[in-house]
Amino acid sequence: MQSLLPVALLVPLLLVPLALLARRRRGRRTPPLRLLVVAGSGGHTTEILRLLSCLSESYSPRHYIFADSDKMSEAKIRSFEQKRAETFSNSQILCNGPGTCVPVCISALLLGLLGIKRAIIVYVESICRVETLSLSGKILYYFSDYFIVQWPDLKEKYPKSVYLGRIV
Repeated sequence: MQSLLPVALLVPLLLVPLALLARRRRGRRTPPLRLLVVAGSGGHTTEILRLLSCLSESYSPRHYIFADSDKMSEAKIRSFEQKRAETFSNSQILCNGPGTCVPVCISALLLGLLGIKRAIIVYVESICRVETLSLSGKILYYFSDYFIVQWPDLKEKYPKSVYLGRIV
């Protein structure tokens, strides 16, 4: 599956905060959106797959970035994607904390600044970050279009963030 190319892949994606999905009118078709998912190892992959399972088929195609050495995440993602496969179009990046997401998001920002391709960056801080942000979160807080936290204390400390409660 070519959409599972390792870290060298940089494709524009999308994601709209889950809260906005609930507000959409019924019967109104959501335009297709491409999604780039930056997968980390271990718990990050599990969390991102749970998040993806809540998204509609409008978020397609999905492209993944993960380390060459992370065979377990690759296997989980392949298994997850075998259950669904269609092709649609628009651009956003969804990530949830692995350090590999920072250069991908910065690259996407540069592409936007150069007028090549604008991508919406949606960062979901890990559920395990209760009082402080991860290093990736501290960096991407200033650059992401949507910064989602899962604890109310983080919302108080970081007013730009969006608190949606526990989402994974």
